[in-house]
Amino acid sequence: MRGGTSRPIRRLGPLILAAIAVALNGCLGEPEIEDRWTRVDLVSTSLDGSGSIPVGSAVPISLRASVTYRSILTGAVIAEVRVSPTVRPGDVEIDPDAPRLEMAHDIANLLVNSTSAGMAVRQVTGWTHLIQEIDLAFDAAIPSATDSSGAFLSAFLVTYLGEAEEIELEDGSDSLVVTPFDVDDMEVLPVGVELTVGSTRGARR
Repeated sequence: MRGGTSRPIRRLGPLILAAIAVALNGCLGEPEIEDRWTRVDLVSTSLDGSGSIPVGSAVPISLRASVTYRSILTGAVIAEVRVSPTVRPGDVEIDPDAPRLEMAHDIANLLVNSTSAGMAVRQVTGWTHLIQEIDLAFDAAIPSATDSSGAFLSAFLVTYLGEAEEIELEDGSDSLVVTPFDVDDMEVLPVGVELTVGSTRGARR
């Protein structure tokens, strides 16, 4: 009888080990979303430490962005200062350290409910695992800290992926039409930072 009871125990050994392995794999789960979706990061900007930007004159802004591709993608990297009387800093999490998916949706909402105060665009093509650093520069002009109705403007520097198409207007001049990629459809994560409007200090050259 002793020999008969030992055989099932030896057979269960591999099964127990397999069950432990499956449990451990389940605990590990899949990578975080910022490691699965194409991600834009801010490497550096010419903004001062407070992120302040003055009103009344054009302010030169330069930045270096990094794009980490998780799929083959062709489009454009757009860096832009957006101003809004309705999107308040306390209502959104637009900060490089914010949760990336929440920030992506907040930036998508900002782009719909704001106007541009200046932008730079660079056409790009990338493929899985490529990390591409891109330098962009433009002038941002915020004529007033309030809009025509007197509402105070908030401002954000955002860098995102989209399509950029140059079209010819009826008067013969050229215009650039920028269409942001849909965050969820394209699985892309933009990045942004809140700016302080109205300070006498702004971007450094």
